[in-house]
This record gives sequence, C-alpha cells and structure tokens, in this order.
Amino acid sequence: MSVHSKKEQVQMLRERGFVVVPGLVSPERCSELKQIALQQLQEAATPVEFEADLRYPGAPESKHAPGGHTVRRLLDAYARHPRFAEWATAPEIRGWMETYFGEEPRLSRAHHNCMMTKHPAYGSLTGWHRDVRYWSFERDDLVSVWLALGPETVDNGALWLVPQSHSATFTSERFDDAKFFRSDLPENQALIQTAVSPELKAGDVVFFHCNTLHSAGKNISDDVKFSLVYTYHGASNVPLPGSRSASKPEVAF
Repeated sequence: MSVHSKKEQVQMLRERGFVVVPGLVSPERCSELKQIALQQLQEAATPVEFEADLRYPGAPESKHAPGGHTVRRLLDAYARHPRFAEWATAPEIRGWMETYFGEEPRLSRAHHNCMMTKHPAYGSLTGWHRDVRYWSFERDDLVSVWLALGPETVDNGALWLVPQSHSATFTSERFDDAKFFRSDLPENQALIQTAVSPELKAGDVVFFHCNTLHSAGKNISDDVKFSLVYTYHGASNVPLPGSRSASKPEVAF
C-alpha cells in the first residue's frame, strides 16, 4: 500500500480506522532495536508479561507448564532503553500525531508502551477486541503505532484489522465478559470476514484507532516476531483520575 503525504495517511486512518506507512523506519534502526529486544528477552529483564499470565488460547497453562516462561511483552518500553524512547518521541511521530489530533500529542505509558514478542509454539493468539475496552479517557480517540522490526505475515501472527470498525456502534452483548468481540455471533462473523492482514516488512508502521477491531493469530514460523507498540492521544484528552490510564506519568514531546 503506497501512501504519500501525512495528510493522506491521516485521512485514511480517519476513514478506515488504520493505515500502513511503509518503510517509515530505516533497516539499520530496526536492526538495532531488534538486537536490544533480543538481549532483553534473553535476560527476561523486568518488567515483563508472560504468556502464562494472560492465559489466551494456545498459551501455557501456568509458569510451571512447558513454555511457562515464554515472554509475551517486554513492558514499559519507553523506560527500558534510550533507543526505544527515541522512537516513541521521534519528530516524525510528533508531526503525524499533531496532524491527526490538531494539538500537542501525549505518549501514554500506561497502555501498550511495550515490545511485543510473539514466540513460535507457546505464543498465544489474541481474540478480536478494541483496545479501548480497558482504557479510560475523556474521549475514545487514541492512536496506536505498531512498528514491525521484521516481516509480519499471517504465518507468524500478524495483525488482522476490520476496516471502518472504529466508527461502528456495538451493544455490549456483542462482546463477552472479558470484552472480546464474540466470534460465535453471526452478525459479528459477517464483520470479521471483512478483516484484512497487512503484510509488513521491517520498518513498516501501522497506525490504528483505539476503536478499530483487531486480532492476531499464532506464530507458526521458527522465529520470534518483534513489534514495538506505543499509544498516543491529544493533550486535551486526559486520562480519567484513578483509572489504570492515569497510573503512569505521560510523556509530552
């Protein structure tokens, strides 16, 4: 997908709920970020989230089960390494977010802000959901930035996204108790069938709205997949006091 100006990219995000910007990050920078992630993964440097903590389909049943110490996310990426923080607050990200929000952006450290590590064998699949299901802001208007540090395909657990789902209104019955979109309902199935999975190369970035329905499959390749993911909102859209969204100081940049 070839998208040119920032304004066109932002317009596509508004219309479709997501946009892929190819080659936004250089191969050299991706390689450096991936090497840092590999080292931190080997050390299982805290804070981390394990697949066994989440118990998603395909995850080990406990930390004592085979694969029980498979890491799903290296948490608080912004504070983990200066290179991760540099990308989070890069001029191209600031410019993009200013164009979208029409005001100064803020980086949320409470949501995403992680290096996603999807492992072969014990990496679980993620059901259909909207990220905003557990976020608390004055307005449901946040944008996540997903940077692929290597190839992302259906075979290694790439994102699936439902076009235009960010502007759809759903009743609570369409979701289960964990706020996942119910794939057993015919009306939901019809929507899920319209989903697309953009094939990404290292350096490609997906910008997607917090209300866009998305999922991710299992990694059936031989290699761990690394994706650096951050979430942003406009300065006037503040997290609600006392909520998880307000639990960590935000970053103005």
